[in-house]
Amino acid sequence: MLKISVPMAEEFNETTHKFVVSETFDLELEHSLASLSKWEGREEKPFLGKEAKTGDEVLRYIQDMTLTPNVPPEMYSNLSRDNLVAVNAYINAAMTATTFREVEPNRPSRDLITAEIIYYWMVALQIPFECQYWHLNRLMTLIRVCNEKNKPTHQRKMNRSAAAQRAELNRQRRAQHGTTG
Repeated sequence: MLKISVPMAEEFNETTHKFVVSETFDLELEHSLASLSKWEGREEKPFLGKEAKTGDEVLRYIQDMTLTPNVPPEMYSNLSRDNLVAVNAYINAAMTATTFREVEPNRPSRDLITAEIIYYWMVALQIPFECQYWHLNRLMTLIRVCNEKNKPTHQRKMNRSAAAQRAELNRQRRAQHGTTG
């Protein structure tokens, strides 16, 4: 969950001759499958697609991410640049310690990933529906882990070209050093 303070009012400080924030509104946000689903249901287009979002679409997604009850409508128009930077950083954060070793560079999938596709993956992998409220990147990592762990053992092993390259390097090193292994 991300907590940000949105400036709602400013006053001029006569001593410093600068404007200072005099009133803020605390907002709690969650980038999750549930918020993604709300946004896609209204916008009728994939959120995770390559198409750039307009400023209004981004603001509507922030509204869909909002967990705080009774938010005044004008609050969203008061979001500062720092607020938007924080929201963007939060959306892009991994939110997990899990990493993947890439044996071969992955080609980007041409498939559009929508909320319904992610829900399907959850059902197929028997991931409980309460995970729809997790940070989306953490949920996507869990889905990837489940897919990797569900692969047959022979598919998880090193691919043949990488194994062949390593075998050739080992052969060259044995020949160079005059050893047998």
